Amino acid sequence: MTVVTKSRIRGSFHGWTGDGIYVLENGQLWQQVRYRYRYRYKYRPRATVLRRGGKHFLEVDGMREAIEVRRA
Repeated sequence: MTVVTKSRIRGSFHGWTGDGIYVLENGQLWQQVRYRYRYRYKYRPRATVLRRGGKHFLEVDGMREAIEVRRA
């Protein structure tokens, strides 16, 4: 996987919400592609966007798995 960007989630993070849009402090917006719900509260967690095989994945500190995302 290739690192696309490293930043933090802006404000409160409530986990994967099914159709979430995640705003990074660097101004980028990433939208969840597939439904996945997993609640986990964090404030300004570190976030990394990775690229693998033409797809993008969002990793957030404290979450066990990355989710597929696209630029919003």
